[in-house]
Amino acid sequence: MSYFGAHIEHVITVFMAFFAVMNPIAVTAFFSGLTANVDDIEKRRIAIKSLLIAFLIILLFSLLGKMIFHAFGISLPALRITGGILLFVVGYQMLHGTSSKLQSAETQAGSDLAISPLAIPILAGPGTISTAINYSAAGGWFEVVATIITFLLLSVMTFFCFIFSSKVLGLIGINGLRMITSLMGLIIAVIGVQMVIFGIKGAIALPF
Repeated sequence: MSYFGAHIEHVITVFMAFFAVMNPIAVTAFFSGLTANVDDIEKRRIAIKSLLIAFLIILLFSLLGKMIFHAFGISLPALRITGGILLFVVGYQMLHGTSSKLQSAETQAGSDLAISPLAIPILAGPGTISTAINYSAAGGWFEVVATIITFLLLSVMTFFCFIFSSKVLGLIGINGLRMITSLMGLIIAVIGVQMVIFGIKGAIALPF
């Protein structure tokens, strides 16, 4: 495979990983229910603020991934194994329709919905953060920039899903939403297993 082709493959892999973990369609359903009693202006404000906060969190972890490794003495194989297990658990729950990300998010009266639960942990939860660190810290600056830009593109897509949430959900329907969530769960679980495999292979190769 050519150098350019390898980069394109990496970008596609990162995008699919982020898409599966964040699952914009399922998050749109959550956003629609959460903002059912607010007007369009407030709904747009919540969408922009939540996605901006989520992007800044992913940007921070993407840029500081390797620094975090060195500061805490964490190896890349250890991150891949831990992140892979975490993603597998999230994917398994989604596959069986019991996604902890969606069901455990509770709102409190007077709280800023854009910050919690939307930005954290729905959009930028442990699975999304571990995915960002794994792909950005695995290479050089290209991997870092590719991770950031990919999540930015996904955030823009999610914004339009939020704004047109009623049309999106009306088009997909309840059964379609369940099917997409299960499919994303399967993809996340497979990505998690692949991370664990890479992590184990990397750990075996480490000098002790």
